[in-house]
Amino acid sequence: MTDKVITAEQAAARIPDGAVVTVSSSSGLGCPDAVLAAIGARFAAHGHPRNLTTLHPIAAGDMYGVKGIDHIAQDGLLSRVIAGSYPSGPSSLPMPAIWQMIEDNRIAAYNVPSGILFDMHRDVAARRPGVLTRIGLDTFVDPVRDGCAMNARAAEDPIVARVKFGGQTWLHFPNIVPDVAILRATTADTHGNLTYEHEGATLGNLDQAIAVRNHGGIVIAQVKRVTARGSLRPHDVRVPGHLIDAIVVAPNQMQTTQTPHDPAISGEIMRPWDSFDLAAHGIDKVIARRAAMELKCGDTANLGFGISALIPRILLEEGQERAVTWAIEQGAVGGMPLTGFAFGCASNADAFVPAPNQFTFFQGGGFDRSFLSFMEVDVEGNVNVSRLARKPWLTAGCGGFVDITANARRIIFSGFFEAGAELRLSDDGITVVSPGKFPKMVERVEHVTFSGKRAVETGQDVIYVTERCVIRLTGAGLIATEIMPGIDPEKDIVDASQGRVTVAPDARTMDRALLRDMPMGLAP
Repeated sequence: MTDKVITAEQAAARIPDGAVVTVSSSSGLGCPDAVLAAIGARFAAHGHPRNLTTLHPIAAGDMYGVKGIDHIAQDGLLSRVIAGSYPSGPSSLPMPAIWQMIEDNRIAAYNVPSGILFDMHRDVAARRPGVLTRIGLDTFVDPVRDGCAMNARAAEDPIVARVKFGGQTWLHFPNIVPDVAILRATTADTHGNLTYEHEGATLGNLDQAIAVRNHGGIVIAQVKRVTARGSLRPHDVRVPGHLIDAIVVAPNQMQTTQTPHDPAISGEIMRPWDSFDLAAHGIDKVIARRAAMELKCGDTANLGFGISALIPRILLEEGQERAVTWAIEQGAVGGMPLTGFAFGCASNADAFVPAPNQFTFFQGGGFDRSFLSFMEVDVEGNVNVSRLARKPWLTAGCGGFVDITANARRIIFSGFFEAGAELRLSDDGITVVSPGKFPKMVERVEHVTFSGKRAVETGQDVIYVTERCVIRLTGAGLIATEIMPGIDPEKDIVDASQGRVTVAPDARTMDRALLRDMPMGLAP
């Protein structure tokens, strides 16, 4: 062993008051939980470190056993958090401590798109003058709306400005220099070279380490095990040891949420395709089936959380599991994207791309189509997935949603037309038994995560797939172009949306094959 190997408590003691700390994680995936726990424990015992700013390109921790950021959600310890996403979960679970701090205005909290946060690390590493981007224009990211601020304290201290450059409007994020990086890997050698053989993604570890090293900071790596220097294959090393100052060994670190270690997630084995569960028959599956009909063989498609996450299982049931290459923001390419607690991981992946590179691909619109979910849609086609004031922890924030949708050529949003409606599914159609408790087609969304106005201006092809109809975004508003069998267009669509969705005169009826509990013969 060398003096780079220290305890989590010793690592926490190396973080100075007022530091900017960047943390690599994606909810439970790759979370350096032991180090975060030690920081929280040290503050509770000694009152230091104090007044930290933390950067989280993707959320640190979950609500199911990996506390992550909640370890450090203490008054006096945190002063500012800038994150792509935050821990989220169902309303049946208590609000995470970090969300309570945000809601009480006890810290300045910002929600910055994950890709932009990774860009910020690259630009500060190269000592460029901050990120200049058009990602996020006319969304909550834009200062004309919220400027990424999640509460009043953040609004008083802006981190983004609108600027003119080359005759166009851009968003400028000035540099925020990180002093400390906290990374996660599987194995470190005694020099600090890091490998990721048990991880479901490499995330942004390298970029975060370089950003800190280039400004003379401290880089801490939490790993499962340590080996002798020279025993790791150079091609397997994702972060070289000269960037690492301290190694913390946590032999029981979780691979991802409620998963100690699944070798298929880390690409160590390939699962038989028939070992994956198919989507359960129900209305969610009907929606996912219709969305899947937008695919073409050979597509590269991005996939988001919610109903959209079922689409790979639709293809599997149809014997088309290899027809499409999936790309997810954590970095997996190909294979079978996982659902539930393991969302963000894939089994049988073709490759694991560093998340910052994946986001460059997304921001430039290199994929063929994107499948995402919606929480609210308004008359302009704006989508909200990032804020729900009455229960804020139900949504994680924007994550990569803004990066993905900004230049996507074709976007398929999926979701229910209303929240809480009683619906009946049969082989002949879907019937609305009783209306929903909350509208999802609203006059104005609470938070603009996707700009319908900008999509129309730039010519993006956007549809919203629901259990009642397929809605197309047009310059004239939201128009239902396909109707589900069993749905009354006037009552269940126009009246239920208070006229916010109209029905095209030539709207067609969807195929009843969508409704049946058997393969539908889909061939992208």
